[in-house]
Amino acid sequence: MARVRGPFDTALPPVAGWLIPVLSVMAGSLLTLIPWIASFPVLPPFGLLLLLGWRLGRPNALPIWSALPLGMFDDLFSGQPFGSAIFLWSVSALIIDLLEQRLVSRDFRQDWLLAAAAIAVCIIIGRLAAAPIEARVDIAIGLQIIVSIMLYPLTATLCAMLNRERTLV
Repeated sequence: MARVRGPFDTALPPVAGWLIPVLSVMAGSLLTLIPWIASFPVLPPFGLLLLLGWRLGRPNALPIWSALPLGMFDDLFSGQPFGSAIFLWSVSALIIDLLEQRLVSRDFRQDWLLAAAAIAVCIIIGRLAAAPIEARVDIAIGLQIIVSIMLYPLTATLCAMLNRERTLV
């Protein structure tokens, strides 16, 4: 006779269950290493976008604490001051988790709005940590925020496709 699982029994996920989300966020962070020639720094923070895509689309795919080591990995390759992504990604994940507990139901527009707020705050605070106040990068930062917010639906779709593969394994 098979044992019936109780509500507090949790099974450890298979390796692919946690490896696919982690590797996708790490690959997004590594995209900053690709040589990209542009007059404005508009490359979005793909690691952050993928982390938000997983946290908002499939909250159980990544544990809440995973934002800390993934932020540390991003800090190593992004060129931002060490600790900025650790702090900002962890705070974003905690706030999203708190809002997730408070909201009864959400749709994609609300997820996009939450992601847009997290993206804008992370980019603006990251700019303040990395560049002096006198630096004239406000237009470039605004453009980077807009591009990042517009790319969120694509990253959420990518996370949904990867989740489908993750659940088939």
